[in-house]
Amino acid sequence: MPVFHTEKEKILEAVLFASGDALSADKLAEIIETDTPAARGLLLRMAGMYAAEGSGIQLHEAEDTFRLCTNPKYYEFVQKLPGKPPFKPLTAALLETLAIVAFKQPVTKSLIEDIRGVNADHAVNRLMEYGLIVETGRLDAPGKPILFGTSEEFLRYYGMNSLENFLENFGIK
Repeated sequence: MPVFHTEKEKILEAVLFASGDALSADKLAEIIETDTPAARGLLLRMAGMYAAEGSGIQLHEAEDTFRLCTNPKYYEFVQKLPGKPPFKPLTAALLETLAIVAFKQPVTKSLIEDIRGVNADHAVNRLMEYGLIVETGRLDAPGKPILFGTSEEFLRYYGMNSLENFLENFGIK
């Protein structure tokens, strides 16, 4: 386990652990009574320490929020916990649907179906169940269809900090 040198780092670790959710750098700065750039600096240093030590947990940043999560190397062991639903590998149909959402978002189910050429109900429902996509609003069109986009969980799943970072890795944007 990393040895944090400052009281503020220890507080950040405790708050992130207790929260279980992603917290914004602004909120964390407020909690430790400092400015946002200073808090971000501490958080990035902590993330580096977790990574350097190969810790069982990691500090993940996504869209200017931070969260403690399991190091993917140890995920299979966490899945053995009682009551932990297994996250099955994504099928080709789920990956294809997820790629469409990632690259075209916000996107309607109808557009996904037009691109894939098949009904997308199952794939969209499963991706929502896994938390990889979310409803982002409604299209201003007849019937007001739901718009879908990727989630913070999607970024964590792919180890990315932002959608822009994800797209750049694929040479887009």
